[in-house]
Amino acid sequence: MTQEAWGTVRQNLKRVVGANAFTAWIEPLEFNDARDGVASFSAPTAYVGNYVDRNFGDDILFGLRREGVKVERVSFEVSSELARRAAERVNDEADEAEGEEAVMELTSARLDPRYTFEKFIVGKPNEMAFAAAKRVAEGRGVVFNPLFLYGGVGLGKTHLMQAIAWDLRELRPDLNVVYLSAEQFMYRFIQALRERKMMDFKLQFRNADVLIVDDVQFIAGKDSTQEEFFHTFNALVDQGKQIIISADRAPGEIKQLEERIASRLQSGLVVDLHPTDYELRLGILQAKVEHYRKDYPGLTIQDGVLTYLAHRISTNVRVLEGALTRLFAFASLVGKEITQELTQDCLADILRASDRKTTVEEIQRKVAEHFNIRLSDLLGPKRSRNLARPRQMAMYLSKKMTARSLPDIARRFGGRDHTTVMHGVKKIEELMTEDSQIADDLEMLRRALEA
Repeated sequence: MTQEAWGTVRQNLKRVVGANAFTAWIEPLEFNDARDGVASFSAPTAYVGNYVDRNFGDDILFGLRREGVKVERVSFEVSSELARRAAERVNDEADEAEGEEAVMELTSARLDPRYTFEKFIVGKPNEMAFAAAKRVAEGRGVVFNPLFLYGGVGLGKTHLMQAIAWDLRELRPDLNVVYLSAEQFMYRFIQALRERKMMDFKLQFRNADVLIVDDVQFIAGKDSTQEEFFHTFNALVDQGKQIIISADRAPGEIKQLEERIASRLQSGLVVDLHPTDYELRLGILQAKVEHYRKDYPGLTIQDGVLTYLAHRISTNVRVLEGALTRLFAFASLVGKEITQELTQDCLADILRASDRKTTVEEIQRKVAEHFNIRLSDLLGPKRSRNLARPRQMAMYLSKKMTARSLPDIARRFGGRDHTTVMHGVKKIEELMTEDSQIADDLEMLRRALEA
């Protein structure tokens, strides 16, 4: 792999990811080499390398393969020289900026042009979060303060956060909209401490009209950073400024997060992005295919492939989209139709990693926790209603979510007979249509187990 070829890939990437994202993430990279199936790059920080790997890794791999390079993954190492150049560039931009624009350039991270409301696929698991984000993005004044979005990896938190920023910058250009990750907040806080510029740091953030902080769980356990974040939060709320926060779990569940911060984060609207359901995953794949048809006009995809992927890859939207990107790139390179057989061959590693690994024991523990009963009682001989119904629900979930046989499941429920499991499963299937509470409990348990 020559530097000239990487230059070609870079130019193609600029067209694919957009000028802003290219300048922020691809341009700072330096290509090292490609050997043993690994394309190695240098990055100015670990954060840049991780972000590129997570968001543009598949695009880079596709570009390299199109240039004839046999690579399976990308890797990034931190370069102190690149870090120095990046710092110099930021300082130069700050010197050139004036007034409020200088504050914006210093405090707001660049936005990804792909993360807009128009490109967000809405389904039942995320409709509440989408509606709340849209309301805040209208910019008609503070509605929920803060708006706190939480959910697992790859469910759309960052997409919604950046979509809010994009809309606010278009609808209300007079507002100082600041978007950054909690990790970036911490780095800038540490830099201000080191350079004795804490007053500048405080002014920059407290001049924000809208502060959007992604992945706030990263400041948990960092006492000084938490202290400053708490004071910044309070100052903005007191001024009536809008704050939007995201994390991978609810405020009260973030370990080592100060109680007073968790309490303030829960004082607004807290919205959970649930794990995706089958319909939402299928909708995401269909939208992605429509986008790819422009780049691969002659490529066909067999009926059933998208439904197969939506069923098999169920926990992470990024993995799902990355799988489809790899599939289209591979089919284009070999000149074949995308069939289920080709899908299984091309995505064998992803499909193996996505195989359901839920165990009967995990289901039993989760059901016992959900209904606040002892595990020994769930598995024991007692037949009271408050134990029998959860026991039948656990049997039902074990039948639906594991590959265990009925006799095997029965043995794991205190050595019962398999006919007891059959009766329990049938009973729950009947009750699901009659009792909405049982249906809701089962759906909640299923989502918790899949997550």
